[in-house]
Amino acid sequence: MAIPAPKPYIAAFEKLGFGMFVHWGLYSQLARGEWTYLLHKMDMKEYEKLKDSFTAEDFNADELVLTAKNAGCKYITLTTRHHEGFSLYDTKGLSDFDVMHSPCGRDLVREYVDACNRHGILPFFYHTTLDWHHPDFENDFDKYLEYLRKSVEILCTEYGKIGGLWFDGNWSRKGADWKENELYATIRRHQPEAMIINNTGLNARGEAGNPEIDSVTFEQDRPTPLNREGMKKYLAAEMCETINDHWGTGSLDFNSKSPATLIENLCLCRKVGANYLLNIGPLAQGAIDPYQKELLAVVGKWLNIFGEAIYEGKPYGAGSVNRNFILKGEGKLYIFFFNPGREGSENVTAGNSYLGAFAFGNVTDKVKRLYWMDNGEELSFAQKENMLMANFTGQPYGKSFCVRIATAEIEK
Repeated sequence: MAIPAPKPYIAAFEKLGFGMFVHWGLYSQLARGEWTYLLHKMDMKEYEKLKDSFTAEDFNADELVLTAKNAGCKYITLTTRHHEGFSLYDTKGLSDFDVMHSPCGRDLVREYVDACNRHGILPFFYHTTLDWHHPDFENDFDKYLEYLRKSVEILCTEYGKIGGLWFDGNWSRKGADWKENELYATIRRHQPEAMIINNTGLNARGEAGNPEIDSVTFEQDRPTPLNREGMKKYLAAEMCETINDHWGTGSLDFNSKSPATLIENLCLCRKVGANYLLNIGPLAQGAIDPYQKELLAVVGKWLNIFGEAIYEGKPYGAGSVNRNFILKGEGKLYIFFFNPGREGSENVTAGNSYLGAFAFGNVTDKVKRLYWMDNGEELSFAQKENMLMANFTGQPYGKSFCVRIATAEIEK
């Protein structure tokens, strides 16, 4: 069966490759994760008081956007409203549980979008569909859904062109009529080329839903290849992941991932053509966690060297016996080599990986030249029919890339 061609805006989304997720809200002041209200069984009247101390005095939209840009991210997805029900934007009278009714008194989504536009980053909006605060979520669901639709309409009409809407929460009422058609029709009316994403959650990774959905999600797990044969519409894919164990900031969460893990996850997302949406949790009043900022900067340094392969490469059918894989670009193949060994004395270069000839099957393009992207070093290779044998050299002492990429120029 045929694979449908992606709509141009979906193809453009796939090419972005790497984005930054931002979870920030009233919960950030408690620094124990974004689900603290529900999981710590808080009283909503007490929780509401967090609005009275929300100043956002440390929030700098330009710093946030430049942190993403320096990390190599091409887009940002900001929690405009999370499950707690508090909005970081002006709800235009729909609710007084928003940033305009807090000591902050500023439309933080406006500041965010303006900074994205200044620095060439595409803004996306996360928006919850469930709401722990709004009484109609439990008492009059249809009325609540109209409130939700009007909230989203504000985001679609007040901030110019956006990259898309990222919804989360339908899994809270399985089988309920969420009136998705009405919600998505509102988006299409005002933002016809906005990506529509609705997170299927931890227990339904990669599942498709309403016909208007443009991308499936893989929460906290590496994506699997999508079988698009016979699909009525081409769908993109995106993995979203935390740096540690929480989306919102957690002062006692010490389980942060290493730069190597983040780089590997980014590469393995691109292996199957999926985007990688990596989360940060700003501190109470909007400051960026210094550790997370530096961690992203390390990923950005790696992308400064190998970014062409991440942004331009597309899945390629070559096979190998381990995690190594190949992407294809314009007139090029990009060969991803995991855990490359290092050259040097055995007294100092611990943990060397296998070096030497490595084989890839089903390489249908004729290779003319092969070299490391980072230093241009030529690599010897042999090719017979659809088998490519490449002789990988070790990294020079002083370098350790986690994943090293070679470029193969191919005949057109």
